[in-house]
Amino acid sequence: MNRVRPLSSLTPPRVVVIGAGMGGLAAAALLARQGVEVQLLERADAPGGKMRPVELGALRLDGGPTVLTMRWVFEALFDRLGTSLDQHVHLHRSEVLARHAWSADERLDLHADLDQSIEAIAAFSSRAEATRYRAFCQRAAQVFATLDPAFIRASRPSPVSLTWRVLRQQGLAGLHQLMRIAPFTSLWRELGRFFRDPRLHQLFGRYATYCGTSPFEAPATLMLVAHVEREAVWQVEGGMARLAQALAHCGQQHGVRLRCRAEVQRLLVSDGRISGVQLADGERLAADAVIFNGDARALTEGLMGPDAPQGLAHGSPSLSALTWHAEATTSGFDLSHHNVFFGPATGYRAEFDAIAAGRLPESPTVYVCAQDRSGQAHRLRPGLPAGQRRPERLMCLVNAPADASGRGLTAEEIARCEQQMWGRLREAGLQVSVSSPALVTRPQDFAQRFPASQGALYGPASRGWRASFQARPDGRTTLPGLFLAGGSVHPGPGVPMAALSGQLAADQLLEDLASTRSFHPAVMPGGMSMR
Repeated sequence: MNRVRPLSSLTPPRVVVIGAGMGGLAAAALLARQGVEVQLLERADAPGGKMRPVELGALRLDGGPTVLTMRWVFEALFDRLGTSLDQHVHLHRSEVLARHAWSADERLDLHADLDQSIEAIAAFSSRAEATRYRAFCQRAAQVFATLDPAFIRASRPSPVSLTWRVLRQQGLAGLHQLMRIAPFTSLWRELGRFFRDPRLHQLFGRYATYCGTSPFEAPATLMLVAHVEREAVWQVEGGMARLAQALAHCGQQHGVRLRCRAEVQRLLVSDGRISGVQLADGERLAADAVIFNGDARALTEGLMGPDAPQGLAHGSPSLSALTWHAEATTSGFDLSHHNVFFGPATGYRAEFDAIAAGRLPESPTVYVCAQDRSGQAHRLRPGLPAGQRRPERLMCLVNAPADASGRGLTAEEIARCEQQMWGRLREAGLQVSVSSPALVTRPQDFAQRFPASQGALYGPASRGWRASFQARPDGRTTLPGLFLAGGSVHPGPGVPMAALSGQLAADQLLEDLASTRSFHPAVMPGGMSMR
């Protein structure tokens, strides 16, 4: 571990971070570690952003992300903070990545072990399809290896600069791989080159929804999502919110001043550069730089005042969701931690056509997170007799359109979708008995909770190959001293990507301060190239 040198300036720079989601937490902690004076402002009553838990009486359930991948991102982050991930959270690797069902007789587990998945697919479909699955995994790994250093962990490139980065970092072999990863075709079309079984085509197409996009519109490069999930899926002991709480604690140990229930009303600008923020109660906080960890659309819509930059790129909103959180008893289907219930593969496109038209799908795919279940194959609890079933925590999710119009879903639309959801589970053999009414969260609720998001949970949708370069702004803005982090900016949505965006914003900010003030921050272990 390198010892961090103090900043040479007698007065440490003052930085305000707006929003204590994963990106803001990462940026604030890293800056404070460097000796920067950091205030982290959060409009809600606790940090975590979309990772904040849902409370049902005495029960706490994950209210947002439930899948944790790319553990190395957090190991590197905590290492940069002078500690280790294992000192703060306990992670358990899932042997079963997810359990999938199309009917009571059609079930498929994907495993962390590649050979187990291959055998499972051979038994579910055919040996030929299992062989094609192995080829798909190899291609997904190549896509990830090519884009990880040059795109994911770097500031947002253009097509030309991406090509140059790959050539410089990986040589001609990397450039050849870049040409082979099919950036100009859709994920759905590229999957057709690997799978003949429409159910497998549907299963791996669903990975586009992790980025809030239809597989029929998403670029083929999103097959890298399948690779990072196959590398490892982790369960956080105590729930996903523990990770946010651990990062908040680390930041505070380094001097971050976390203020909850502190809503920022506008950005303050002086002499063409950011100079601070004004809170909703009128309080003004001076700052040498600001990181905005909210939806970038809030800036262009004027929610941060008239001096916010207006030329930020952001595409159409991504998918939203309807979620149901409940305590329930189940029977008939042995749930794993992560479960996906599909409708007929032939009707899969109709699900996304409905969402694109602003409607809830009539035959939705249902994701169920059974939060009291282990992802270990040998520890899955067998079904219990009806009189002995134990209640457990469930979160059910159906993809839904964002609330771009502000109309909101009606009670009738939600009730109809809920009946369709329970029907889908029954078709797969799962019987659910909810002990009390489920807590429902609608797109309009997400829109209210995250200003200017329109209820979209993943920032702008990744539609077409240009989305990688145009839909999401970079961390550095045209307003000197203002930087962006979070799932609506590069490199994208998801807990690891938001954490990377926070690291990129912190590094860019330090680079900017070093050029405008007389201090030279140290290079910490795990630092990222900003070229």
